Amino acid sequence: MSIRSDTTELVGQLRELLGAQLVAYLGSVTETRAVRQWADGTRKPSAEAIRRLRLAYQVAVLLNERDQPPVVQAWFQGMNPQLEDTAPARLIREGNPDEVGPRVLAAARAFAAVG
Repeated sequence: MSIRSDTTELVGQLRELLGAQLVAYLGSVTETRAVRQWADGTRKPSAEAIRRLRLAYQVAVLLNERDQPPVVQAWFQGMNPQLEDTAPARLIREGNPDEVGPRVLAAARAFAAVG
């Protein structure tokens, strides 16, 4: 599979789980049109945005095994005590994925375990 189709699939699935607005926020763009263009392959997110979206997808799939997309979306946007009361989406958007990834995944696993 090419990088391009890999990215379009990633964005498409993430949009289904999180909604276009949250995907736009995670990808550091201001409009959902960019998300649609990423999903249909007419525009490519930056390499940094792709790293963030991959992390978000990993977390979203983990949470979606147990909860429906609205719960997953709320988890991404809510203040999280395991993350110093920072919303996971904000950490993913503003932090280095290599550094925040393990913390966000640990918080997601804890949530998935207890609900």
